[in-house]
Amino acid sequence: MDLSRQETPLALTRRARRVDRALAERYPDARCELDFRDPFELLIATVLSAQTTDVRVNQTTPELFARYPDAVAMAGADVRELEDILRPTGFFRAKSRAVLGIGQALVERFGGQVPRRLDDLVTLPGVGRKTANVVLGNAFGIPGITVDTHVARLSKRLGYTTSEDPLVVEKDLQGLLERRVWTMACHRLIFHGRRTCFARRPACGACPVAALCPSAGIGEDDPVRAAAMLKG
Repeated sequence: MDLSRQETPLALTRRARRVDRALAERYPDARCELDFRDPFELLIATVLSAQTTDVRVNQTTPELFARYPDAVAMAGADVRELEDILRPTGFFRAKSRAVLGIGQALVERFGGQVPRRLDDLVTLPGVGRKTANVVLGNAFGIPGITVDTHVARLSKRLGYTTSEDPLVVEKDLQGLLERRVWTMACHRLIFHGRRTCFARRPACGACPVAALCPSAGIGEDDPVRAAAMLKG
């Protein structure tokens, strides 16, 4: 696809939606890769996922939730016990203070329940728009754009945005994609970023959206070598 000339807004919207449909075919299993059983567990797990992997969080949360299964229990946790459990996730002191604060805030201000409004969620310790949108989209089915490192990086590569500001990227994607697909479109971009469109050297020759991507060719173009690079 020749993207050398600047696209009209309509053309960009159509291309973004074609990309999303193609990624849906490539990654039919795209989903939140954090393990959770309820909104509280997803909220805590998402906060813990900062600066570590979802795999590491999933290895850590079973013990955490066995001891502190809800906001009331978390609000009364011993911070030293939290630190011992959360040590493998990195930045464990800050994360321990955050999850303790979340438990206390939920009990004090929201009756022990995770709120269903973004404006309420972002008032909780350690919770920003990214975490709030993860919870809204995956625990409550309320569509949202989650701008993590993969979504931000791929949005620039695909020409959806020119900004480094997560809030601007969020608004740019909201303008391109239908609201009903916001949550899943982000999962698909995250899967693509983890499995094909790598930060340092993307597998362009095995990419399902290479023909729609203005950055195609910055990575490995040979189909065989590119296919060998794929993960997952």
